Amino acid sequence: MSVPEPARPPTAEPFVHRALFYGDARQYLAGTVPFVRAALTAGEPVAVAVPGENLRLIRDALDADADADAVRFLDLREAGRNPGRIIPGVLRAFADTQPAGRRVHIIGEPVWAGRTAAEYPACAQHEALVNTAFQGRRVTILCPYDTARLDARALADAHATHPLVIPPGATTHRPSETYDPEDVLARCNQPLPPAPDTGPGVLALAFDDGSLSAARRLATEHGARLGLAGLRLEDLTLITAELTTNSVLHGGGTGTLTVWAEGGHVLCQVRDKGRLTDPLAGRRPAARDQRGGRGLLLVNLVADLVRMHTGQDGTTIRSYLAR
Repeated sequence: MSVPEPARPPTAEPFVHRALFYGDARQYLAGTVPFVRAALTAGEPVAVAVPGENLRLIRDALDADADADAVRFLDLREAGRNPGRIIPGVLRAFADTQPAGRRVHIIGEPVWAGRTAAEYPACAQHEALVNTAFQGRRVTILCPYDTARLDARALADAHATHPLVIPPGATTHRPSETYDPEDVLARCNQPLPPAPDTGPGVLALAFDDGSLSAARRLATEHGARLGLAGLRLEDLTLITAELTTNSVLHGGGTGTLTVWAEGGHVLCQVRDKGRLTDPLAGRRPAARDQRGGRGLLLVNLVADLVRMHTGQDGTTIRSYLAR
């Protein structure tokens, strides 16, 4: 039986997606600062979306540059704490507002030491989906990876999700020998750990078209008992409404809702018999004149983390809200 070759990036693709591997601050700055300066010299838009400590490194290095004020800086620990939010809320939010025809340059660092085991698969999915989200666009994205602090899995996945890689200390890129984003997406689409179905502090119920309002009300009341308040409680109400409505409209008309606390988060999960076929569902910005289809996008924009699994038996969507 022959084994298919991994996907290879088309040579004429205008979208450029590179992984920059670095082992220390010197290598980090050597790879990122010239990237920013080259964009500024060309008069092209550039954004830097990295964790706060690395944001400060780049800011300080650019401090003497007269045109550094033109750079858009974002702390990805805040703007991208939910990896599902990064494409619509950070990358596309910047790229889509730039003048047509100009190449857009972005440094994005969605994977950092300290990402939890629950967060990491969503990070890898994000990096794999960036290639689809920007296909055909005049955009260059550089993604730094810390070889000293990230584990072997994260570094291997970086090679699989980036067509081009820059080894530690190198100044030029080369094609990744293991580029295969579809494999990463398949490996990350695994069943989630089972949610509790009974017990103290657990709300578990079935819903259909006639019980959407009741499900939303019960979830909100339960979230308040679990410690959510103010905007966080409003976020839970919105998440519940959007996910349960999607199940009724697209998931067979019924579903199950579970709300419970785990660590410092309140989790809201909806399961139904539908199957997601769009890999960018919830990660594609909505057009101004779009009617409907914003539910999962809204969930990604307000939740601290969203995990999904879809298969022949149905779809599970689990959102996390910090208490």
